[in-house]
Amino acid sequence: MYVAECPEVGTVDQGETIEEALANLKEVTRLYLEECPLLDIDPDEMGCSTLMRINYHA
Repeated sequence: MYVAECPEVGTVDQGETIEEALANLKEVTRLYLEECPLLDIDPDEMGCSTLMRINYHA
């Protein structure tokens, strides 16, 4: 499993691949920002300029 974290927002999610973990992270971040629009971040534009951490857990 891979764990993806967006420390700028405080969201975390996981997936069986890096791509799945990132897709899940974007979705959970989008949902979070819909409910708590405290930051001016568009999850669809998150990429290399937005800090994301990927950890692998066996």
